[in-house]
Amino acid sequence: MKIKNKIFSVLLLSCVAFSSAQISKFTLDLDESSTNIKIQPTMYGIFFEDINFAADGGIYAELIKNRSFEFDELLTGWKQQNTQTLSHNLDSGFLTIYSDHSKTNKNYARITVHNDKKYVLENEGFRGIGLHKDAKYDFSFDLENVSGNISAVNVSLVDENGAVISTVPIIIKEKGWQKYKAVFSPTRTVEKAKLQITFTGNGVVNMDMISLFPQDTWKGRKGGLRKDLVQKLYDLQPGFLRFPGGCIVEGRTLAERYQWKKTLGNVADREYLINKWSSGFAHRLAPDYYQSFGLGFYEYFQLSEDLGAEPLPILSCGMACQFNTGELVDLEKLNPFVQDALDLIEFANGDINTKWGKIRAEMGHPKAFNMKYIGVGNEQWGEDYIKRYKIFEKAIHAKYPDIKIISGSGPSPDGDFFDYGWKELKKLNAQIVDEHYYNSAKWFQQNAARYDKYDRNGPKVFAGEYAVQSVKVVSPDNKNNWESALSEAAFMTGLERNADVVTMTSYAPLFAHADGWQWTPDLIWFNNLYSYATPNYYVQKLFSTNKGTDLLRIYHNKNSVSGQDKIYATAVKDSKNNEVIIKIVNTDSEKKSIEINPGNIKLGQKLMKIVLTAPALSDENNFKTENIQPAEDNSIIKNGKFSVEIPANSLVILKIK
Repeated sequence: MKIKNKIFSVLLLSCVAFSSAQISKFTLDLDESSTNIKIQPTMYGIFFEDINFAADGGIYAELIKNRSFEFDELLTGWKQQNTQTLSHNLDSGFLTIYSDHSKTNKNYARITVHNDKKYVLENEGFRGIGLHKDAKYDFSFDLENVSGNISAVNVSLVDENGAVISTVPIIIKEKGWQKYKAVFSPTRTVEKAKLQITFTGNGVVNMDMISLFPQDTWKGRKGGLRKDLVQKLYDLQPGFLRFPGGCIVEGRTLAERYQWKKTLGNVADREYLINKWSSGFAHRLAPDYYQSFGLGFYEYFQLSEDLGAEPLPILSCGMACQFNTGELVDLEKLNPFVQDALDLIEFANGDINTKWGKIRAEMGHPKAFNMKYIGVGNEQWGEDYIKRYKIFEKAIHAKYPDIKIISGSGPSPDGDFFDYGWKELKKLNAQIVDEHYYNSAKWFQQNAARYDKYDRNGPKVFAGEYAVQSVKVVSPDNKNNWESALSEAAFMTGLERNADVVTMTSYAPLFAHADGWQWTPDLIWFNNLYSYATPNYYVQKLFSTNKGTDLLRIYHNKNSVSGQDKIYATAVKDSKNNEVIIKIVNTDSEKKSIEINPGNIKLGQKLMKIVLTAPALSDENNFKTENIQPAEDNSIIKNGKFSVEIPANSLVILKIK
């Protein structure tokens, strides 16, 4: 009896083990019968908005805040101090702001030094100044020696405790305004350094455009962009770059709207403007958040070219942000706004004999940027928007019939404003309608089939802003966790599967400074030294770098795969690389065995499997480690049907020649 009981126990344990090892099976059928649906090169792109210190303090590599004293609070970022008391003592010296209102860069600092052993002028940078050991930094300033015997400006970079990292004395020789330059090479890496200026001699000097830039910028351009951040954009292989926003296009008031013409020309002469997001959210007020426009429209077009992306500028339609003032330009006064759009097309595409083409050439780019798209308004809604859109559309297409215009359906993916906008834009034969969705992970999973029944003869869709909100919209507690990224991947299969309707998509927002953010979640996080990619970034990258050229049909029981048994799928052919690419998302907590039936498609035997997953849905990447990254595996498959294992809560890319 004992032996029999033992045998029975072993058999029972074996059965339990076998049962627990079983995984549910799911079949996907491919079909190469012609869909005639091309995956547009613009399918996956980038949306840049200057929120979360994305431009100044972020991708624009200037390290000095308020370098020309143009903020409304004129000394924002600057501090004067006595070296003995660490407080300002007028006996040692003082700074006064002088203004010349005939200039756009109207302010400069007049510094009176009474005791050069005590007076110090300090800049805090953007939540500190990030310095890398042995890197080189270009320092410059404009100075006019007014009176006295000041013979040198001594500039130091100091750490959080005031210890000197690097110092450079600069001899003052000339009278009148002169530009002075020096190079720093820090001996240590410091995340939150400060810049200090002292003087040799006593007297009066005027100073302006006090600037510090890393030499190692993107493509080595002087006064350029932060290299690691642009590299992350380049690695996405984006089809387009939408700029400069977002709600900053609209402004809180029309006076604070983004005006592209003011962002051209000499960087020192560009007029500063407070950023809309400086007071956008009570939970993250940032009164020191301004736009220097060192990253202006010329630089945006240049960045688009660098990335191999179509430039997609968005312009004000004469409506301030409807979440703020909703200020309107009267229709009879709209012409200057329309002219801005026409002039922008000439700036981007005109030859050097045109007014604005000549300005582009003088800035260093004689060749046209070949812009194909322009956006009218950001996410406006209602009758006022439709009236203004009509005027823009008529004027733009009368002069530039080949330009494709992006129109908006408002800030939400449904509701009265959304329905009204779509109804009216359809009547007007709009070309591309921008839809925005910020919602829960559940919403994104449930809406993977959103476009399956959209009108194939109506306007195309630009999924211009979307991101899962792990808590709720506008919550400062939203996270870039794996659940959010996985749910976005499930939704994106539906975007790609409907590539005949959806032709452009972009996650938003793009960047966030770890100490200067206003909105979460965000695709790429950075501090003054480093950056990291979120799981959401890797989802975007896997879709963008594997978008293919032609849509293939993929079915489960003759239905599109949009959540059955928590599986989502899409398939494409890449005619350039002679590959079939299948994207599968499993939102189940259990792994799946997927049988792929290639049908009439003849496949090779080499299979590349790319898996993106995480141990827990709450997992995130951070500055210390990016645990959530794609992993590749290569194997050999048999001709005909083959099976692959799809891990629990994962995005899997299958690539077969």
